[in-house]
Amino acid sequence: MYTEKSVVKCESGLHNKFATYFIQKANEFRSSIWIEADDRKINAKSLLGVLSMGIMTGTEITLLAEGPDEEAAVKELSAMLVKDIY
Repeated sequence: MYTEKSVVKCESGLHNKFATYFIQKANEFRSSIWIEADDRKINAKSLLGVLSMGIMTGTEITLLAEGPDEEAAVKELSAMLVKDIY
């Protein structure tokens, strides 16, 4: 299992169109991927799960992945959280 803490810096947080791009990227990986924030853990490949977290700009989250491409998954998704445009 590969884990990395990250602070969401993109202006919109994990909402709307950005959440869709994030989930599409997560689904490109074979590993199981989760987001932890505020004592909640959800599947990073689930749009409903990600939106239900209500992750705003400045929120610290933990990305976790387990599988054949776990490190690449966490690193790429973490890098997305600091950008604004896709």
